[in-house]
Amino acid sequence: MSGKEKAPSQRMLRMGELVRHALAEVFSRGDVHDPVLETHVITIPEVAMTPDLRHATAYVMPLGGKDGRAVIDALNRNKKYMRGVVAKKINAKFAPDLHFRIDERFDRAEKIDKLLRQPEVQRDLRKEEDE
Repeated sequence: MSGKEKAPSQRMLRMGELVRHALAEVFSRGDVHDPVLETHVITIPEVAMTPDLRHATAYVMPLGGKDGRAVIDALNRNKKYMRGVVAKKINAKFAPDLHFRIDERFDRAEKIDKLLRQPEVQRDLRKEEDE
């Protein structure tokens, strides 16, 4: 986090979880009738809320990590409908505008793993253990 960013408040975290659960239920029940979404299993590891709770960014990942762009496009085509469904499921003053992004945490974790398994890094780690 940079100096200007603050950690999310409990309120933001709680609302993010409510939206995440509502979206997960929509996907698991197959409520959105879109050919792309009907052929993909989508996970939602996190939903980040803005401080005013008017915008929700859902970080999504299609199973296997394939067709990410097509899934995001399909979610954006159907976000008005999903916003209405989410509004009914959460008890909030305003239904947040939904934004969708691919969750890249898995890719970053894999890159870090690969770096840590490199022979040079393993050699350096063994040196530190021996000292």
